[in-house]
Amino acid sequence: MTVSDPITNEIIRNSFLAVAEEMNNGLVRSAFSPVIYESKDSAVAIIDARHRVLGQSSGIPLFLGNLEHCTKVTEEMFGRDAWQDGDIWIMNDSYISGTHPHDVTVYAPLFYQGDLAGFVASRAHWLDIGGKDPGVAMDSTEIQQEGLRIKPMKIVQGGAERTDVIELIVGNTRFPVSCTGDLRAQFVVAELGRRGLVELYDRYGREVVDTAAEVMFAQSEAQNREGIAKIPDGTYTAEGCLDSDGISGVPVRVEVVIEVAGDSMTIDVTGSDDAVRGPMNCGAVQTVSACRLGFKYLVNPDQPVNGGTFAALDVKVRPGSVLGAQEPSPCQFYFTPLGLLVDLIVKALSPVMPELAAAGHYGDGMILQFSGTDPRTGNRFIENEPHVGGWGGAPHNDGADGMIWAMSGAFKDMPIEVFETKFPATINEYAFRPDTGGAGKYRGGCGVVREYTMLLDDCDLSLWLDRSQTPAWGIEGGSAGAAPDLIINPGRDDERRIMKVNRTRLNRGDTVRLMTGGGGGYGDPAERDPDAVARDVAAGYVTPAAARTIYGYEA
Repeated sequence: MTVSDPITNEIIRNSFLAVAEEMNNGLVRSAFSPVIYESKDSAVAIIDARHRVLGQSSGIPLFLGNLEHCTKVTEEMFGRDAWQDGDIWIMNDSYISGTHPHDVTVYAPLFYQGDLAGFVASRAHWLDIGGKDPGVAMDSTEIQQEGLRIKPMKIVQGGAERTDVIELIVGNTRFPVSCTGDLRAQFVVAELGRRGLVELYDRYGREVVDTAAEVMFAQSEAQNREGIAKIPDGTYTAEGCLDSDGISGVPVRVEVVIEVAGDSMTIDVTGSDDAVRGPMNCGAVQTVSACRLGFKYLVNPDQPVNGGTFAALDVKVRPGSVLGAQEPSPCQFYFTPLGLLVDLIVKALSPVMPELAAAGHYGDGMILQFSGTDPRTGNRFIENEPHVGGWGGAPHNDGADGMIWAMSGAFKDMPIEVFETKFPATINEYAFRPDTGGAGKYRGGCGVVREYTMLLDDCDLSLWLDRSQTPAWGIEGGSAGAAPDLIINPGRDDERRIMKVNRTRLNRGDTVRLMTGGGGGYGDPAERDPDAVARDVAAGYVTPAAARTIYGYEA
Protein backbone atom coordinates (compact mmCIF):
# COMPACT_ATOMS: atom_id res chain seq x y z
CA MET A 1 0.00 0.00 0.00
CA THR A 2 1.19 3.51 -0.78
CA VAL A 3 2.78 5.32 2.15
CA SER A 4 1.48 8.86 2.59
CA ASP A 5 3.07 11.60 4.66
CA PRO A 6 1.60 12.92 7.96
CA ILE A 7 0.56 16.24 6.46
CA THR A 8 -1.39 14.57 3.67
CA ASN A 9 -2.95 12.19 6.19
CA GLU A 10 -4.17 15.11 8.29
CA ILE A 11 -5.55 16.94 5.26
CA ILE A 12 -7.47 13.84 4.23
CA ARG A 13 -8.71 13.25 7.78
CA ASN A 14 -10.19 16.74 7.87
CA SER A 15 -11.49 16.39 4.32
CA PHE A 16 -13.61 13.45 5.46
CA LEU A 17 -15.12 15.66 8.13
CA ALA A 18 -15.61 18.53 5.68
CA VAL A 19 -17.51 16.26 3.27
CA ALA A 20 -19.71 15.06 6.13
CA GLU A 21 -20.47 18.62 7.22
CA GLU A 22 -21.32 19.59 3.64
CA MET A 23 -23.70 16.64 3.48
CA ASN A 24 -25.37 17.68 6.73
CA ASN A 25 -25.68 21.29 5.55
CA GLY A 26 -27.32 20.07 2.37
CA LEU A 27 -29.83 18.07 4.37
CA VAL A 28 -30.71 20.93 6.71
CA ARG A 29 -31.08 23.43 3.87
CA SER A 30 -33.18 21.11 1.70
CA ALA A 31 -35.52 19.55 4.27
CA PHE A 32 -39.21 20.49 4.48
CA SER A 33 -39.84 19.78 8.18
CA PRO A 34 -38.87 22.24 10.96
CA VAL A 35 -37.67 19.37 13.13
CA ILE A 36 -34.89 18.92 10.55
CA TYR A 37 -34.17 22.40 9.18
CA GLU A 38 -34.61 24.24 12.50
CA SER A 39 -34.00 21.65 15.21
CA LYS A 40 -31.51 19.58 13.18
CA ASP A 41 -32.75 16.16 14.24
CA SER A 42 -30.42 14.43 11.81
CA ALA A 43 -26.96 12.97 11.29
CA VAL A 44 -24.85 11.97 8.32
CA ALA A 45 -21.72 9.87 7.80
CA ILE A 46 -19.32 8.74 5.14
CA ILE A 47 -18.26 5.13 5.49
CA ASP A 48 -15.53 3.04 3.87
CA ALA A 49 -16.04 -0.19 1.92
CA ARG A 50 -15.49 -2.24 5.10
CA HIS A 51 -18.26 -0.38 6.95
CA ARG A 52 -15.99 1.84 9.04
CA VAL A 53 -16.77 5.51 9.64
CA LEU A 54 -14.51 7.92 7.79
CA GLY A 55 -16.28 11.06 8.95
CA GLN A 56 -19.48 11.94 10.76
CA SER A 57 -21.01 15.40 10.92
CA SER A 58 -22.00 17.29 13.99
CA GLY A 59 -25.59 16.37 14.64
CA ILE A 60 -27.20 13.82 16.93
CA PRO A 61 -24.34 12.12 18.84
CA LEU A 62 -26.68 9.33 19.88
CA PHE A 63 -26.10 7.92 16.38
CA LEU A 64 -22.36 7.46 17.04
CA GLY A 65 -21.20 4.32 15.30
CA ASN A 66 -24.73 3.46 14.22
CA LEU A 67 -25.15 4.55 10.62
CA GLU A 68 -22.50 2.12 9.39
CA HIS A 69 -24.46 -0.72 10.97
CA CYS A 70 -27.20 -0.08 8.40
CA THR A 71 -24.85 -0.67 5.48
CA LYS A 72 -23.25 -3.65 7.19
CA VAL A 73 -26.52 -5.42 7.99
CA THR A 74 -27.83 -4.76 4.48
CA GLU A 75 -24.78 -6.49 3.05
CA GLU A 76 -25.27 -9.39 5.46
CA MET A 77 -28.88 -9.74 4.32
CA PHE A 78 -28.40 -9.37 0.55
CA GLY A 79 -24.72 -10.05 -0.12
CA ARG A 80 -21.87 -7.91 -1.39
CA ASP A 81 -23.20 -8.02 -4.93
CA ALA A 82 -26.33 -6.17 -3.87
CA TRP A 83 -24.42 -2.89 -4.04
CA GLN A 84 -24.82 -1.34 -7.47
CA ASP A 85 -23.76 2.05 -8.77
CA GLY A 86 -26.59 4.59 -8.81
CA ASP A 87 -28.65 2.82 -6.14
CA ILE A 88 -30.01 4.39 -2.96
CA TRP A 89 -31.41 2.34 -0.07
CA ILE A 90 -33.83 3.18 2.72
CA MET A 91 -34.76 1.65 6.08
CA ASN A 92 -36.26 2.52 9.47
CA ASP A 93 -36.70 -0.85 11.19
CA SER A 94 -36.32 -0.28 14.94
CA TYR A 95 -34.84 -3.72 15.54
CA ILE A 96 -32.13 -3.19 12.92
CA SER A 97 -31.27 0.50 13.19
CA GLY A 98 -32.17 0.66 16.89
CA THR A 99 -34.23 3.85 16.89
CA HIS A 100 -37.93 4.61 16.39
CA PRO A 101 -39.66 4.33 13.00
CA HIS A 102 -39.64 8.12 12.50
CA ASP A 103 -35.85 8.05 12.14
CA VAL A 104 -35.44 7.18 8.47
CA THR A 105 -32.00 6.15 7.22
CA VAL A 106 -31.14 6.69 3.55
CA TYR A 107 -27.81 5.33 2.31
CA ALA A 108 -26.01 4.68 -0.94
CA PRO A 109 -22.92 2.82 -2.15
CA LEU A 110 -20.08 4.84 -3.64
CA PHE A 111 -18.23 3.43 -6.62
CA TYR A 112 -14.91 4.73 -7.87
CA GLN A 113 -13.56 3.57 -11.21
CA GLY A 114 -15.98 0.65 -11.11
CA ASP A 115 -15.09 -0.60 -7.62
CA LEU A 116 -17.07 -0.26 -4.41
CA ALA A 117 -15.23 2.40 -2.42
CA GLY A 118 -17.59 3.20 0.43
CA PHE A 119 -21.00 4.49 1.44
CA VAL A 120 -22.78 7.70 2.32
CA ALA A 121 -25.64 7.69 4.83
CA SER A 122 -28.07 10.09 6.46
CA ARG A 123 -30.69 9.74 9.15
CA ALA A 124 -33.47 12.25 9.74
CA HIS A 125 -36.62 12.38 11.84
CA TRP A 126 -39.71 12.48 9.65
CA LEU A 127 -42.80 14.29 10.87
CA ASP A 128 -45.13 11.34 10.44
CA ILE A 129 -44.62 7.76 9.30
CA GLY A 130 -48.17 6.48 9.70
CA GLY A 131 -49.10 4.62 12.88
CA LYS A 132 -52.18 4.88 15.01
CA ASP A 133 -51.80 8.57 15.91
CA PRO A 134 -50.51 11.67 14.12
CA GLY A 135 -46.81 12.22 14.77
CA VAL A 136 -45.61 9.95 17.56
CA ALA A 137 -47.84 7.81 19.76
CA MET A 138 -47.13 8.14 23.48
CA ASP A 139 -49.04 4.98 24.48
CA SER A 140 -48.11 2.39 21.85
CA THR A 141 -47.84 -1.20 23.04
CA GLU A 142 -46.55 -2.84 19.86
CA ILE A 143 -44.30 -1.72 17.03
CA GLN A 144 -47.08 -1.84 14.42
CA GLN A 145 -48.87 1.03 16.17
CA GLU A 146 -45.86 3.30 15.68
CA GLY A 147 -45.81 3.54 11.92
CA LEU A 148 -44.72 1.99 8.65
CA ARG A 149 -41.78 -0.34 9.21
CA ILE A 150 -39.29 -0.37 6.34
CA LYS A 151 -36.70 -3.11 6.13
CA PRO A 152 -33.66 -2.40 3.92
CA MET A 153 -34.79 -1.87 0.33
CA LYS A 154 -33.78 0.06 -2.76
CA ILE A 155 -35.66 3.29 -3.30
CA VAL A 156 -33.49 4.40 -6.24
CA GLN A 157 -32.19 1.76 -8.66
CA GLY A 158 -29.55 2.52 -11.25
CA GLY A 159 -30.23 6.24 -10.86
CA ALA A 160 -33.99 5.89 -11.40
CA GLU A 161 -36.42 6.44 -8.55
CA ARG A 162 -38.61 3.48 -7.67
CA THR A 163 -41.97 5.22 -7.78
CA ASP A 164 -43.72 2.14 -6.39
CA VAL A 165 -41.66 2.27 -3.19
CA ILE A 166 -41.98 6.05 -2.87
CA GLU A 167 -45.74 5.92 -3.37
CA LEU A 168 -46.04 3.15 -0.78
CA ILE A 169 -44.14 5.21 1.81
CA VAL A 170 -45.80 8.54 1.02
CA GLY A 171 -49.21 6.89 0.98
CA ASN A 172 -48.75 5.85 4.59
CA THR A 173 -48.02 9.29 5.99
CA ARG A 174 -50.48 12.02 6.99
CA PHE A 175 -48.13 14.69 5.61
CA PRO A 176 -47.13 13.58 2.10
CA VAL A 177 -45.61 16.92 1.07
CA SER A 178 -43.15 17.14 3.96
CA CYS A 179 -42.44 13.42 3.72
CA THR A 180 -41.57 13.68 0.03
CA GLY A 181 -39.50 16.82 0.60
CA ASP A 182 -37.51 15.28 3.45
CA LEU A 183 -36.88 12.13 1.43
CA ARG A 184 -35.54 14.12 -1.50
CA ALA A 185 -33.36 16.12 0.89
CA GLN A 186 -31.78 12.83 1.90
CA PHE A 187 -31.26 12.02 -1.78
CA VAL A 188 -29.34 15.30 -1.97
CA VAL A 189 -27.14 14.11 0.89
CA ALA A 190 -26.29 10.94 -1.00
CA GLU A 191 -25.24 12.91 -4.08
CA LEU A 192 -23.17 15.41 -2.07
CA GLY A 193 -21.36 12.58 -0.33
CA ARG A 194 -20.64 10.76 -3.57
CA ARG A 195 -19.32 13.93 -5.17
CA GLY A 196 -17.15 14.82 -2.20
CA LEU A 197 -15.48 11.43 -1.94
CA VAL A 198 -14.94 11.16 -5.69
CA GLU A 199 -13.24 14.56 -5.68
CA LEU A 200 -11.02 13.40 -2.82
CA TYR A 201 -10.04 10.23 -4.70
CA ASP A 202 -9.43 12.18 -7.91
CA ARG A 203 -7.17 14.65 -6.12
CA TYR A 204 -5.00 12.25 -4.11
CA GLY A 205 -5.59 8.83 -5.64
CA ARG A 206 -7.47 5.99 -4.01
CA GLU A 207 -4.39 4.32 -2.55
CA VAL A 208 -3.30 7.48 -0.75
CA VAL A 209 -6.79 8.15 0.60
CA ASP A 210 -7.26 4.56 1.76
CA THR A 211 -3.82 4.57 3.40
CA ALA A 212 -4.64 7.79 5.23
CA ALA A 213 -7.87 6.20 6.47
CA GLU A 214 -6.00 3.18 7.84
CA VAL A 215 -3.54 5.48 9.60
CA MET A 216 -6.47 7.44 11.04
CA PHE A 217 -8.14 4.28 12.33
CA ALA A 218 -4.92 3.03 13.91
CA GLN A 219 -4.21 6.36 15.58
CA SER A 220 -7.74 6.56 17.02
CA GLU A 221 -7.57 3.03 18.37
CA ALA A 222 -4.17 3.68 19.95
CA GLN A 223 -5.32 6.96 21.53
CA ASN A 224 -8.40 5.36 23.02
CA ARG A 225 -6.53 2.33 24.30
CA GLU A 226 -4.08 4.72 25.94
CA GLY A 227 -6.99 6.54 27.56
CA ILE A 228 -8.51 3.31 28.88
CA ALA A 229 -5.16 2.16 30.24
CA LYS A 230 -5.12 5.19 32.55
CA ILE A 231 -8.23 3.89 34.32
CA PRO A 232 -7.45 1.42 37.14
CA ASP A 233 -8.43 -2.15 36.30
CA GLY A 234 -11.63 -3.18 38.03
CA THR A 235 -15.40 -3.48 37.95
CA TYR A 236 -17.54 -0.35 38.26
CA THR A 237 -21.31 -0.33 38.60
CA ALA A 238 -24.26 2.04 38.74
CA GLU A 239 -28.01 1.71 38.45
CA GLY A 240 -31.07 3.92 38.35
CA CYS A 241 -34.77 3.90 37.60
CA LEU A 242 -37.01 5.70 35.12
CA ASP A 243 -40.47 6.85 36.18
CA SER A 244 -42.50 4.36 34.10
CA ASP A 245 -43.09 3.03 30.61
CA GLY A 246 -46.22 5.18 30.30
CA ILE A 247 -48.53 2.15 30.49
CA SER A 248 -47.86 0.13 33.63
CA GLY A 249 -46.81 2.90 36.01
CA VAL A 250 -43.98 0.69 37.27
CA PRO A 251 -40.41 2.13 37.43
CA VAL A 252 -37.99 0.79 34.83
CA ARG A 253 -34.52 -0.16 36.07
CA VAL A 254 -31.30 0.35 34.10
CA GLU A 255 -28.06 -1.23 35.31
CA VAL A 256 -24.55 -0.81 33.97
CA VAL A 257 -21.46 -2.88 34.85
CA ILE A 258 -18.15 -1.65 33.45
CA GLU A 259 -15.08 -3.89 33.32
CA VAL A 260 -11.70 -2.28 32.70
CA ALA A 261 -8.82 -4.61 31.91
CA GLY A 262 -5.60 -3.10 30.64
CA ASP A 263 -6.37 -1.13 27.49
CA SER A 264 -9.83 -2.54 26.87
CA MET A 265 -13.28 -1.87 28.34
CA THR A 266 -16.55 -3.80 28.45
CA ILE A 267 -19.87 -2.17 29.22
CA ASP A 268 -22.47 -4.73 30.28
CA VAL A 269 -26.15 -3.70 30.47
CA THR A 270 -27.60 -7.21 30.59
CA GLY A 271 -28.84 -6.66 34.16
CA SER A 272 -31.36 -4.03 33.06
CA ASP A 273 -35.08 -4.81 33.20
CA ASP A 274 -36.91 -6.94 30.69
CA ALA A 275 -38.67 -5.22 27.81
CA VAL A 276 -41.65 -3.20 28.98
CA ARG A 277 -45.17 -2.98 27.58
CA GLY A 278 -44.99 0.74 26.83
CA PRO A 279 -42.89 2.49 24.15
CA MET A 280 -39.65 2.74 26.13
CA ASN A 281 -37.72 -0.15 24.59
CA CYS A 282 -34.55 0.29 22.56
CA GLY A 283 -32.97 -1.75 19.81
CA ALA A 284 -29.60 -3.25 20.75
CA VAL A 285 -27.70 -1.35 18.06
CA GLN A 286 -28.78 1.99 19.50
CA THR A 287 -27.89 0.83 23.02
CA VAL A 288 -24.38 0.16 21.74
CA SER A 289 -24.31 3.70 20.35
CA ALA A 290 -25.33 5.15 23.73
CA CYS A 291 -22.57 3.20 25.47
CA ARG A 292 -20.14 4.56 22.91
CA LEU A 293 -21.39 8.06 23.67
CA GLY A 294 -20.83 7.61 27.41
CA PHE A 295 -17.40 6.16 26.69
CA LYS A 296 -16.55 9.07 24.40
CA TYR A 297 -17.43 11.63 27.08
CA LEU A 298 -14.73 10.19 29.32
CA VAL A 299 -12.08 8.72 27.03
CA ASN A 300 -10.35 10.94 24.47
CA PRO A 301 -13.40 13.23 24.11
CA ASP A 302 -11.73 15.88 21.94
CA GLN A 303 -11.05 13.72 18.88
CA PRO A 304 -13.55 13.11 16.06
CA VAL A 305 -15.18 9.70 15.79
CA ASN A 306 -14.06 7.25 13.12
CA GLY A 307 -13.79 3.52 12.50
CA GLY A 308 -11.01 3.05 15.04
CA THR A 309 -12.55 4.97 17.93
CA PHE A 310 -14.40 2.10 19.57
CA ALA A 311 -12.14 -0.83 18.71
CA ALA A 312 -11.21 -1.26 22.39
CA LEU A 313 -14.84 -1.14 23.63
CA ASP A 314 -17.17 -4.13 23.86
CA VAL A 315 -20.85 -3.78 24.76
CA LYS A 316 -23.04 -6.59 26.07
CA VAL A 317 -26.80 -6.33 25.61
CA ARG A 318 -29.40 -8.94 26.56
CA PRO A 319 -31.94 -9.75 23.83
CA GLY A 320 -35.46 -9.23 25.10
CA SER A 321 -34.46 -6.60 27.64
CA VAL A 322 -35.55 -2.97 27.64
CA LEU A 323 -32.20 -2.23 25.97
CA GLY A 324 -32.35 -5.17 23.56
CA ALA A 325 -35.82 -4.81 22.04
CA GLN A 326 -37.31 -7.58 19.96
CA GLU A 327 -40.54 -7.79 18.00
CA PRO A 328 -43.22 -6.71 18.83
CA SER A 329 -41.90 -4.39 21.58
CA PRO A 330 -42.70 -0.70 20.89
CA CYS A 331 -39.67 1.59 20.57
CA GLN A 332 -41.02 5.12 20.15
CA PHE A 333 -39.16 6.53 23.16
CA TYR A 334 -36.08 4.34 22.85
CA PHE A 335 -33.92 7.28 23.95
CA THR A 336 -35.36 7.66 27.46
CA PRO A 337 -33.47 4.71 29.00
CA LEU A 338 -30.39 5.72 27.02
CA GLY A 339 -30.27 9.15 28.66
CA LEU A 340 -30.14 7.45 32.03
CA LEU A 341 -27.62 4.91 30.73
CA VAL A 342 -25.15 7.59 29.64
CA ASP A 343 -25.44 9.31 33.02
CA LEU A 344 -24.87 5.97 34.76
CA ILE A 345 -21.71 5.28 32.77
CA VAL A 346 -20.28 8.59 33.97
CA LYS A 347 -21.47 7.90 37.52
CA ALA A 348 -19.92 4.42 37.59
CA LEU A 349 -16.50 5.68 36.49
CA SER A 350 -16.50 8.96 38.42
CA PRO A 351 -14.67 7.51 41.49
CA VAL A 352 -11.65 6.59 39.34
CA MET A 353 -11.91 9.50 36.88
CA PRO A 354 -12.54 12.37 39.31
CA GLU A 355 -11.07 14.99 37.00
CA LEU A 356 -13.79 14.25 34.44
CA ALA A 357 -16.63 13.31 36.78
CA ALA A 358 -19.86 15.25 36.51
CA ALA A 359 -23.11 15.11 38.42
CA GLY A 360 -26.24 13.86 36.70
CA HIS A 361 -28.02 15.96 34.10
CA TYR A 362 -31.77 16.34 33.55
CA GLY A 363 -31.56 13.29 31.36
CA ASP A 364 -34.71 13.10 29.23
CA GLY A 365 -35.95 14.64 26.00
CA MET A 366 -39.01 16.21 27.66
CA ILE A 367 -41.18 15.80 24.55
CA LEU A 368 -44.30 17.89 23.92
CA GLN A 369 -46.41 17.32 20.84
CA PHE A 370 -49.31 19.48 19.66
CA SER A 371 -51.49 18.36 16.76
CA GLY A 372 -54.69 19.57 15.15
CA THR A 373 -55.96 21.77 12.33
CA ASP A 374 -54.58 25.29 12.06
CA PRO A 375 -57.56 27.71 11.85
CA ARG A 376 -55.35 30.21 10.00
CA THR A 377 -54.79 27.89 7.04
CA GLY A 378 -57.18 24.97 7.40
CA ASN A 379 -54.23 22.60 7.23
CA ARG A 380 -53.35 19.83 9.67
CA PHE A 381 -50.22 20.32 11.73
CA ILE A 382 -47.94 18.47 14.11
CA GLU A 383 -45.48 20.24 16.37
CA ASN A 384 -43.12 17.87 18.14
CA GLU A 385 -40.20 19.19 20.14
CA PRO A 386 -37.79 18.22 22.89
CA HIS A 387 -36.74 20.75 25.51
CA VAL A 388 -33.59 21.91 27.24
CA GLY A 389 -32.68 21.51 30.90
CA GLY A 390 -29.79 21.61 33.35
CA TRP A 391 -26.53 19.67 33.19
CA GLY A 392 -24.53 18.53 36.18
CA GLY A 393 -21.79 20.45 37.93
CA ALA A 394 -18.21 19.23 37.39
CA PRO A 395 -14.88 19.46 39.26
CA HIS A 396 -14.04 22.91 37.89
CA ASN A 397 -17.28 24.44 36.61
CA ASP A 398 -21.00 24.81 37.09
CA GLY A 399 -23.34 22.75 34.99
CA ALA A 400 -24.71 24.28 31.79
CA ASP A 401 -28.05 26.07 32.09
CA GLY A 402 -30.80 25.36 29.58
CA MET A 403 -28.79 22.93 27.44
CA ILE A 404 -30.18 20.21 25.17
CA TRP A 405 -29.75 16.81 26.77
CA ALA A 406 -26.67 14.65 26.32
CA MET A 407 -28.11 12.46 23.58
CA SER A 408 -28.93 15.26 21.17
CA GLY A 409 -25.74 17.28 20.66
CA ALA A 410 -26.36 19.85 17.92
CA PHE A 411 -30.14 19.56 18.23
CA LYS A 412 -31.76 22.99 18.66
CA ASP A 413 -34.86 23.92 20.62
CA MET A 414 -37.53 25.56 18.50
CA PRO A 415 -37.16 29.37 18.34
CA ILE A 416 -40.22 31.27 19.57
CA GLU A 417 -40.54 33.18 16.30
CA VAL A 418 -40.55 29.99 14.23
CA PHE A 419 -42.97 28.27 16.58
CA GLU A 420 -45.52 31.09 16.55
CA THR A 421 -45.27 31.45 12.78
CA LYS A 422 -45.77 27.77 12.10
CA PHE A 423 -48.28 26.78 14.78
CA PRO A 424 -51.51 28.24 16.27
CA ALA A 425 -50.25 28.96 19.78
CA THR A 426 -48.29 31.63 21.59
CA ILE A 427 -45.33 31.22 23.93
CA ASN A 428 -45.96 33.44 26.94
CA GLU A 429 -42.71 32.78 28.76
CA TYR A 430 -39.39 31.14 28.00
CA ALA A 431 -36.96 31.61 30.87
CA PHE A 432 -34.52 29.87 33.15
CA ARG A 433 -36.21 28.14 36.08
CA PRO A 434 -34.54 29.46 39.25
CA ASP A 435 -33.37 27.21 42.10
CA THR A 436 -33.50 24.09 39.93
CA GLY A 437 -29.76 23.48 39.69
CA GLY A 438 -28.52 21.26 42.52
CA ALA A 439 -26.52 23.12 45.17
CA GLY A 440 -22.80 22.51 45.35
CA LYS A 441 -19.36 24.00 45.22
CA TYR A 442 -20.18 23.97 41.53
CA ARG A 443 -23.89 24.45 40.96
CA GLY A 444 -25.96 22.25 38.68
CA GLY A 445 -27.43 23.92 35.62
CA CYS A 446 -30.94 25.35 35.71
CA GLY A 447 -33.89 23.98 33.84
CA VAL A 448 -36.27 26.22 31.93
CA VAL A 449 -39.90 27.32 32.00
CA ARG A 450 -41.73 27.32 28.67
CA GLU A 451 -45.40 28.24 28.70
CA TYR A 452 -47.82 27.93 25.77
CA THR A 453 -51.37 29.20 25.21
CA MET A 454 -53.54 27.59 22.55
CA LEU A 455 -55.13 29.70 19.81
CA LEU A 456 -57.45 26.99 18.49
CA ASP A 457 -60.16 24.62 19.60
CA ASP A 458 -59.74 20.87 19.56
CA CYS A 459 -55.97 20.61 19.83
CA ASP A 460 -54.37 17.35 20.98
CA LEU A 461 -51.48 17.47 23.45
CA SER A 462 -49.22 14.46 23.91
CA LEU A 463 -46.47 14.34 26.53
CA TRP A 464 -43.47 12.18 27.30
CA LEU A 465 -41.51 13.46 30.31
CA ASP A 466 -39.40 11.39 32.69
CA ARG A 467 -36.81 11.54 35.46
CA SER A 468 -39.24 13.05 37.99
CA GLN A 469 -38.70 10.17 40.42
CA THR A 470 -34.93 10.02 39.91
CA PRO A 471 -33.85 13.57 39.08
CA ALA A 472 -30.23 14.47 38.35
CA TRP A 473 -28.10 13.36 41.27
CA GLY A 474 -25.35 15.35 42.93
CA ILE A 475 -21.90 13.96 43.67
CA GLU A 476 -19.11 14.72 46.14
CA GLY A 477 -21.62 16.31 48.52
CA GLY A 478 -23.67 18.17 45.92
CA SER A 479 -27.47 18.18 45.93
CA ALA A 480 -29.80 16.72 43.34
CA GLY A 481 -31.33 18.99 40.71
CA ALA A 482 -35.05 19.76 40.67
CA ALA A 483 -37.40 17.30 39.01
CA PRO A 484 -39.38 18.26 35.89
CA ASP A 485 -43.04 19.20 36.09
CA LEU A 486 -45.86 20.12 33.73
CA ILE A 487 -49.09 21.92 34.59
CA ILE A 488 -52.07 22.38 32.32
CA ASN A 489 -54.00 25.57 33.13
CA PRO A 490 -52.03 26.55 36.25
CA GLY A 491 -54.11 28.37 38.86
CA ARG A 492 -57.45 27.52 37.25
CA ASP A 493 -60.14 25.22 38.59
CA ASP A 494 -59.26 22.66 35.93
CA GLU A 495 -55.52 22.69 36.72
CA ARG A 496 -53.84 19.31 36.32
CA ARG A 497 -50.35 17.89 36.39
CA ILE A 498 -49.33 15.26 33.83
CA MET A 499 -46.00 13.70 32.83
CA LYS A 500 -47.06 11.18 30.18
CA VAL A 501 -50.25 11.26 28.13
CA ASN A 502 -51.41 10.51 24.62
CA ARG A 503 -53.71 13.02 22.88
CA THR A 504 -55.36 14.83 25.75
CA ARG A 505 -57.70 17.52 24.44
CA LEU A 506 -56.94 21.25 24.71
CA ASN A 507 -59.10 24.18 23.66
CA ARG A 508 -58.65 27.84 22.85
CA GLY A 509 -57.16 29.69 25.82
CA ASP A 510 -55.79 26.60 27.56
CA THR A 511 -52.24 27.01 28.89
CA VAL A 512 -49.47 24.42 29.14
CA ARG A 513 -46.61 25.26 31.50
CA LEU A 514 -43.55 23.05 31.12
CA MET A 515 -40.80 23.13 33.74
CA THR A 516 -37.72 21.08 32.91
CA GLY A 517 -35.35 19.58 35.44
CA GLY A 518 -32.03 20.92 36.68
CA GLY A 519 -28.60 19.31 36.89
CA GLY A 520 -27.03 17.90 40.02
CA GLY A 521 -24.51 19.87 42.08
CA TYR A 522 -20.84 18.98 42.55
CA GLY A 523 -19.09 19.31 45.90
CA ASP A 524 -20.06 20.78 49.27
CA PRO A 525 -22.31 23.86 48.89
CA ALA A 526 -20.47 25.45 51.84
CA GLU A 527 -17.39 25.70 49.63
CA ARG A 528 -19.08 27.71 46.88
CA ASP A 529 -17.43 31.05 46.12
CA PRO A 530 -19.66 33.86 47.49
CA ASP A 531 -19.00 35.86 44.32
CA ALA A 532 -20.43 33.00 42.28
CA VAL A 533 -23.55 32.99 44.47
CA ALA A 534 -23.87 36.74 43.99
CA ARG A 535 -23.67 36.34 40.23
CA ASP A 536 -26.31 33.60 40.34
CA VAL A 537 -28.69 35.82 42.31
CA ALA A 538 -28.10 38.76 39.97
CA ALA A 539 -28.74 36.59 36.92
CA GLY A 540 -31.86 35.00 38.40
CA TYR A 541 -30.49 31.45 38.54
CA VAL A 542 -30.82 31.39 42.34
CA THR A 543 -33.41 33.32 44.34
CA PRO A 544 -32.27 35.47 47.29
CA ALA A 545 -34.17 33.17 49.68
CA ALA A 546 -32.41 30.05 48.38
CA ALA A 547 -29.04 31.82 48.43
CA ARG A 548 -29.57 32.69 52.06
CA THR A 549 -30.85 29.24 53.10
CA ILE A 550 -28.42 27.07 51.12
CA TYR A 551 -25.28 29.17 50.86
CA GLY A 552 -25.65 31.59 53.78
CA TYR A 553 -25.47 34.50 51.35
CA GLU A 554 -27.09 37.82 52.14
CA ALA A 555 -27.62 40.22 49.25
